Amino acid sequence: MGSASSTLTQYDIEDVQEHCNNLFSQQEIVSLYQRFCQLDRTAKGFISADEFLSVPEFAMNPLSQRLLRMVDGLNFKDFVIFLSAFNPKASMPQKIELIFKVYDSDYNGKVTFNDIMEVLRDLSGSFMSDKQREEVLIKVMQEAGYSKDSSLLVDDFVKILDHPGLKMEVEVPVD
Repeated sequence: MGSASSTLTQYDIEDVQEHCNNLFSQQEIVSLYQRFCQLDRTAKGFISADEFLSVPEFAMNPLSQRLLRMVDGLNFKDFVIFLSAFNPKASMPQKIELIFKVYDSDYNGKVTFNDIMEVLRDLSGSFMSDKQREEVLIKVMQEAGYSKDSSLLVDDFVKILDHPGLKMEVEVPVD
């Protein structure tokens, strides 16, 4: 499974389905596999950062460099697991965990004030100064009960972001 010349067996489909908590139907997994094989241009069984950049929507994303660190070298199963956070049926904690990973650029399991500032820089570009970003972030963190010196864990992100009124609707079409 994973190279362009191989095909998915029923066992492979069910295995992938189980690993993504049944968020994708069997037909969606087949469609994702076809897309995976298109991206895996050299049929090595994994997708490189350069291959991900061939997707225009991905390349245009202001967080693409951060996302590339997360997706570089994914095999098919990991590719589907990564995409499952974008599935409309994914739970809010699943989506928040992906967001946490985007912010946790050094993969130490903690997000610091500086980590968040880097993401804000990526997102706002020249529209905000560092001083403005810092002021906004200090205020938001204080309102959430944290300080500039706090290190946030994934559970903190869930506590802050898991609210009924908050919607995180980013979807990746599967066909």
